[in-house]
Amino acid sequence: MKSSIFLCFFVFLFLGGNAQVRQLVTLDSNWKFINKEVAGAEKPETNTASWETVSVPHDWAIKGPFDKEIDAQKVRVTQDMEKEARMRTGRTGALPHIGIGWYRKTFELPGLKAGKKVLLVFDGAMSDAHVWLNGKEVGNHPYGYAYFYFDISDYLKDGENILAVRLENPSNSSRWYPGAGIYRKVQIIVKDETSFKQWGTFITTPFVSEEVAKVNIKSDVNGEDVRLVTDIVDADGKVVASKTSDEKFGKTIEQNIAVPHPEIWDTESPYLYTAHSKLFEGNELKDELVTRFGIRSVVYERGKGLILNGEVTKFKGVCLHHDLGPLGAAVNKAALKRQLTILKDMGCNAIRSSHNMPSHEQLELCDEMGFLFMAESFDEWAKAKVKNGYNRWFNDWAEKDVVNLVRATRNHPSIVMWSSGNEVPDQWGDEGVKRAKWLQDIFHREDPTRPVTVGMDQVANTMKNGFGAIIDVPGLNYRLPLYGEAYQRFPQGFILGSETASTVSSRGVYKFPVEEYKQKTYGDFQSSSYDLEACNWSNIPDDDFVWQDDYDWVIGEFVWTGFDYLGEPTPYNEAWPSRSSYFGICDLAGLPKDRYYLYRSRWNTKEETLHILPHWNWDGREGETTPVFVYTSYNTAELFVNGVSQGKRTKNREERLDRYRLRWMDVKYEPGTLKVVAFDGNGNPVAEQEIHTAGKPHHLELSADREVISADGKDLSYVTVSVVDKDGNLCPNADNQLSFEVSGAGEFRAVCNGDATSLEMFHIPTMKAFNGKLVVTVQSIKEAGEIELQVKGKGLKSNTIKIRSNT
Repeated sequence: MKSSIFLCFFVFLFLGGNAQVRQLVTLDSNWKFINKEVAGAEKPETNTASWETVSVPHDWAIKGPFDKEIDAQKVRVTQDMEKEARMRTGRTGALPHIGIGWYRKTFELPGLKAGKKVLLVFDGAMSDAHVWLNGKEVGNHPYGYAYFYFDISDYLKDGENILAVRLENPSNSSRWYPGAGIYRKVQIIVKDETSFKQWGTFITTPFVSEEVAKVNIKSDVNGEDVRLVTDIVDADGKVVASKTSDEKFGKTIEQNIAVPHPEIWDTESPYLYTAHSKLFEGNELKDELVTRFGIRSVVYERGKGLILNGEVTKFKGVCLHHDLGPLGAAVNKAALKRQLTILKDMGCNAIRSSHNMPSHEQLELCDEMGFLFMAESFDEWAKAKVKNGYNRWFNDWAEKDVVNLVRATRNHPSIVMWSSGNEVPDQWGDEGVKRAKWLQDIFHREDPTRPVTVGMDQVANTMKNGFGAIIDVPGLNYRLPLYGEAYQRFPQGFILGSETASTVSSRGVYKFPVEEYKQKTYGDFQSSSYDLEACNWSNIPDDDFVWQDDYDWVIGEFVWTGFDYLGEPTPYNEAWPSRSSYFGICDLAGLPKDRYYLYRSRWNTKEETLHILPHWNWDGREGETTPVFVYTSYNTAELFVNGVSQGKRTKNREERLDRYRLRWMDVKYEPGTLKVVAFDGNGNPVAEQEIHTAGKPHHLELSADREVISADGKDLSYVTVSVVDKDGNLCPNADNQLSFEVSGAGEFRAVCNGDATSLEMFHIPTMKAFNGKLVVTVQSIKEAGEIELQVKGKGLKSNTIKIRSNT
């Protein structure tokens, strides 16, 4: 028996089409901003000449400075199994996100005709947004991660209009860095009264085969004597199916359209169609939408889990907070694409938006690049984790926020699951069970095609009180010893690792002796990249791999986390100046840690992985035991130190730490060359890698992730800067102070070295290298041309790199 079946055909809805019937205006430039309370700031006559001019998306707090006292919280974190409250510093990134911010924007809508409907749409504003237009309050929306819109038709006037937005972040309102400001895009939609309702189109396929897909389109519309014409267009621009309908059921027009021999959307070939929908009143075109979508089938089956297009597909996923490291919370599509490109190469196939509603830009990219997506809604329900968190708003706003989440994003082919919450204290008590059922019912009402999960950490309790039994997909956060019992007691027939591992490490840092530790701390506030350190409540990656490989009913995992994020510096919550996490597979700069290659060796099944750790610069450790690990997609390898074999190792299914790693635990350090040779199943050498003891830092090497970018004033190139010796070997202990200068058709945007303890600001063009590396972010301007980045360091030969910016 199948526990539940979801045969789905999803779309991404974007606003576009004929400017005569629908106009889309993005309010991105020339906003006025001030980071304090200003009485009467909503009034048009208020003078804003002294305010800062910014572009939106904007995060007012990311420029710092870091401050130990910002949002220092004395709390007992039940998720960390704490028994008493402790003072925590750096928990929310030590950046000045607390306070009030005012934004003002002047705009005109020339040619606006009577009878037009005008919507003001926010993708997200942190937080408690109050909005005025021309001095009159339009509305309020408190949740900082929510999408929302207002009908401003009656507030507009001819000529100049003044939009004012007040935001406020109180203290004790988050468990991580939430960002601050209007950090996602703002748009105005101008359309006819007879039109498609905002977020009112929903497309599914009740039937998909190689021969045909049955496309069901439900469009909520305003208007009486209306006719809907829809053309479905393939990736080459060819119309492959059409339908005209004029029958309404209430406010909904439903169409069933057959697409012959459909191209299927999946993680390997994310094929996307578009649907061109035109709404007529009589013979007059009133509104038009162009809708991008993908055809695919999704089934959740007992004992197997996700069946994507007929194939069992395990989630090889990561959790991602919404911040973009040195860019803060301000959304940038190029930064998001870089993250996803790095994860795709690792073999990752799924993203969990943790613990927030995702940006539209992130979902668009996941549609295009072939990622499965768990769209999460809340970190809190009615019971508080932090005093001023979402618990204050839950009873009045939860349903509205869920409705907006689902309607705004349900047409993305990447989304295969909703999450109604994460580790909510409401897991305890009868009322919490009722809340879980209530929220799940709202998701089902708005979207009957996808299941709902909750990230549960109180698993023993949820097995007793029925909480876990009612959830479509029981999500377990950690608690590996309870997996077996949970599978037996929960009725769904499968379980998901909704949050796993929480291994901690610092890129390029190695600690001795090499042993497994829980909650281990060191005087330098770093964690070891031997990848054997975790928290009291978490584990190393190998433990999750075993459950997924040995039990079909464990349907995959979402690792905490894909990238380090600002705030929550466990296990250094009380160790200033730690101010960002250690959980990431990649560091805050986006540079892979060693752990990246452990996951890649298992997840990327198409390309070889062969990676050695640690580095081989250990002045003073000569003759001392210095274990060597190899993360590889091959089963057997041989290690050499200066040409002398250290023996072969083969992965051993029976030994926990040797099942996924190759380990040489008794290697004695001597400077020189460390080399590994991998063998195929027949014993033939097929790949090798070596690292060398580096000499003194000599010069800088620069490498850009993209050498050609768009001249749109938003696009980014990430340049990795490496401190190397005269032969080009990375100097793994180098911490030289470097400086950066950008000239030409671009500008310096940010720099990050991945050090969780660094208090150097991201927006200032100087920073120390951390273990030999850092990353400089260069941004285009709205002018094509050549961009040049020059990097200098005292005692080092400087270097430059050129990037092309094209229109």
